[in-house]
Amino acid sequence: MTTRFDQGPWAAAGVQTVQPGVHRVPLPLPNDGLHAVNVYLLEDLADDGGLVMIDGGWAIPEARKTLEEALAAIDRDLGDISHILVTHIHRDHYTHAVELRRLLGSRVYLGAGERPGLEMLDRLRSDEPVSSLQTLRRAGAGELADRIRAMDHGGFDPSVWEAPDRWLAAETLRFGDRELRVVPTPGHTKGHVVFLDEQRGLLFSGDHVLPHITPSIGFELTEPGGRPLADYLDSLRLMNRYADARLLPAHGPVSDSTHTRVAELLAHHDDRLAKSLTALGEDTLDAHGVARKLGWTRRAVPFGELNAFNQMLAVNETAAHLDVLVLEGRLTVASVGGVDQYTRVR
Repeated sequence: MTTRFDQGPWAAAGVQTVQPGVHRVPLPLPNDGLHAVNVYLLEDLADDGGLVMIDGGWAIPEARKTLEEALAAIDRDLGDISHILVTHIHRDHYTHAVELRRLLGSRVYLGAGERPGLEMLDRLRSDEPVSSLQTLRRAGAGELADRIRAMDHGGFDPSVWEAPDRWLAAETLRFGDRELRVVPTPGHTKGHVVFLDEQRGLLFSGDHVLPHITPSIGFELTEPGGRPLADYLDSLRLMNRYADARLLPAHGPVSDSTHTRVAELLAHHDDRLAKSLTALGEDTLDAHGVARKLGWTRRAVPFGELNAFNQMLAVNETAAHLDVLVLEGRLTVASVGGVDQYTRVR
């Protein structure tokens, strides 16, 4: 699950020039424990002298104002943004990109794996986290699913969920003399992508690799299913096939080594797999039952002390870990009345 941490100065409004022509701008988030999302402005990519922006932010007036002020600080304005490359479909990354396109005519790019989620959202016309609620019910947390469903989810605004101009696959985008490699990294969402600037040794990692927190797994707009944690672990290992690069994440400060953080994240999930197995013990339990036995966040907060939203993330993450243990042959799973029950292989 995504856990809170000491925000420090990284979330403060302003511009950090990572290196000449590459600027980090944290945009505010409403009522969100993360406080900010980093977008990146690349000055020397677009053929027309415009700016390429990586991730869009959340479509709120405060984000627009902060972005305008940041652009002015580097002697630019909104009209210079010609392309917006979005790492994934969550609202804190995608919705402001769509608004900027409507205002500026910018071209918006998004990973092709997000298409089913966007199409499902268009059919449902609701901001309710439908797939996460289905996962909760499969995990034996039906009462929690009912509480989440009854919450105010802010109302659905179809205007910020329009399709991108281009769907991205595993490919290389060329801007003048420079290139950005698009690397699909399913796990956090099915269509998450990262953008690798191999010439400059920079990885724009979205929520795939974060410096101080672990991203939620499988927090989808589309139908649940598949193996989100197994996919995520494979996507983490994929990062080691490329030369190490500076880590430019969506949340948190820039750090020097992607490979170092990948190793830490893999070790973290190994630890959570072991703790999930221990929590299950010799019992047969659903994921909700196992989640209630585990500590959460780096402070090992008891499950009962989490708010409903974070309980949802905790249960769904536990289900993802238990499903990996099934894939590894260490557990069996049987559906009883629509609820998955896990048992240790003896």
